[in-house]
Amino acid sequence: MDTYCKPLTNLTAEDVMSRNLLAISHRMSLRAAARMLSRADFSGAPVVDETGKCIGVLSAVDFLHFVQNARAASPPAPYDNMATAWQMVEVEQVPTEEVSTYMTKDPVTAGPSATLVELARVMMDAHIHRVVVVDPKKRPIGIVSSTDILAAVAREE
Repeated sequence: MDTYCKPLTNLTAEDVMSRNLLAISHRMSLRAAARMLSRADFSGAPVVDETGKCIGVLSAVDFLHFVQNARAASPPAPYDNMATAWQMVEVEQVPTEEVSTYMTKDPVTAGPSATLVELARVMMDAHIHRVVVVDPKKRPIGIVSSTDILAAVAREE
C-alpha cells in the first residue's frame, strides 16, 4: 500500500524511514567520522561493529559534548573563539581517537514495524531526535527522525 494512502496511525518506521544512511565503524577516528558526516551533510549516524551490528550513535550532540569537555578540562582551548557552545569546531581540531570513545552507547533502535506513535513516544522519553531502524540482526537499515514524523503528520491534512 502507498504510504500516502495509509492513515497516520497505521504508518510504520518502514513507511517513513530514510534509507539513505551512513554507518560509521566504531574503530574509525572521530576526525574521519566528522569529515564523513560533514561531506554527507548528516547530523548523525549509527555506529556499527565489525559484524555490522548497531552499537551506538554519533551525532552533533556528541561533538558538542567533546567541545564542552575540552573547554572544562583545559581552558583556554583552541575552541574559545566560538561564540556559543553549539558552534562546531574545525575538523582538524577533532581528536583522532576511535569513535567508540565519543559515541552515544546503547542506541535507541526499533524494528521496521514500529508505529509512528511508538517511535514518537521513544524519542520523547529518551530526549532524542532520531531512532535507528534495525533488522533482526541489529544491523541498521534506516533512520526515522523527528522531522520524518512531522512530515507524516503534515501529509495527513
